[in-house]
Amino acid sequence: MTTPSLLIQVLLTSLLHIFHWILARLRVTQLAQRSLLRILASGPIPQHVGFVMDGNRRYARGKGKLVQEGHGDGYLALRRVLEICLRLNIRCVSVYAFAIDNFKRPEQEVKALMQLAESKLLELCSHGDLLQEYGVKLNVIGRISLFPESVQAAVRRAEDLTKENNRSILNVCMPYSSRDEMTTAVEDCIRGALLKDVDYFSADDPIEDITEDTLNSHLMSVKRGSPPLDILVRTSGVKRLSDFMLWQCCENTQLHFSKTYWPDFGLFDFVPIILEWQRSVWFQETSHFV
Repeated sequence: MTTPSLLIQVLLTSLLHIFHWILARLRVTQLAQRSLLRILASGPIPQHVGFVMDGNRRYARGKGKLVQEGHGDGYLALRRVLEICLRLNIRCVSVYAFAIDNFKRPEQEVKALMQLAESKLLELCSHGDLLQEYGVKLNVIGRISLFPESVQAAVRRAEDLTKENNRSILNVCMPYSSRDEMTTAVEDCIRGALLKDVDYFSADDPIEDITEDTLNSHLMSVKRGSPPLDILVRTSGVKRLSDFMLWQCCENTQLHFSKTYWPDFGLFDFVPIILEWQRSVWFQETSHFV
């Protein structure tokens, strides 16, 4: 016998497929886009979405562009996707902008990325720009000391310009790796535990006080106010996490791998992901009543 929860799940899945079909065939105007986002925002909305912004270089090669131009178009995609998230009232967005290992890339590409980071950080936070319009606080998460001094100065200025904003959070993770974040959290936990008891050779071992919650609270992103990660999206068709928020996505996080290169990623790619997340939330809620 078919249960009510199963019928609801089938109905929601059917509606999701119909919506995919409609999106694939419509050219949506800006007004229609905003109306669509308002409708979506009336349902359950994730509090924290992460993006692995992959495919800039392959996009550039496919378009006959320089790699630097691909990264520039990737920045425009970040602005576009961020505005979609903010219109949906998503509280926190985290983006993987530059991995620590990316310093191993060709010198010319790294230099271009540093110049892009310096200029776009300040552009993002300029008066009247997207972050100020939506009250977004910018956090740069990672080993900032590895950046050239000029980029470090841009990071400090950008964070200072948005430090009073409290409606939403944008975490730009660079230069970042999840293993480094977890290692730093462990070091902070041990240092804090030992400071509680100067005589740490005593019988009462303060390190025993370290729990999963303790470690979680010392993660760079959590210390900067990030809620639990609900959705992680990686573009370009690659199905790897690539050392991004491994701790955060180990529980109750939906993983989505889009075939679209990041510079082309937009509304039609993201809306089905939100619909799928909403479907799962609705199904969980209805299953409680069976």
